[in-house]
Amino acid sequence: MDRTAVRLLIRGRVQGVGYRWWARDEARRLGVDGWVRNLADGAVELLAAGPAAALAELEALCRRGPAPARVTAVERAPADAGQVARGFDARPTP
Repeated sequence: MDRTAVRLLIRGRVQGVGYRWWARDEARRLGVDGWVRNLADGAVELLAAGPAAALAELEALCRRGPAPARVTAVERAPADAGQVARGFDARPTP
């Protein structure tokens, strides 16, 4: 299985609209591992690992977000797939 990883930083109206729970459900549906959390600056951070096609689909979904969200920007950076545990969880704000 080709397993790569990506870190997404999602900005806009993405807190207080169920974005983390929506992203968790979408990632699980796609069979992607990782986590999602709110950041103190109002952004959402997502770390995901899995097949490249599933990561591309997850990124495309994150650019839209759930209906109440208004995504204005998504920054993408590579990540180390070996550092991502199995399963996908919503984490608390650090």
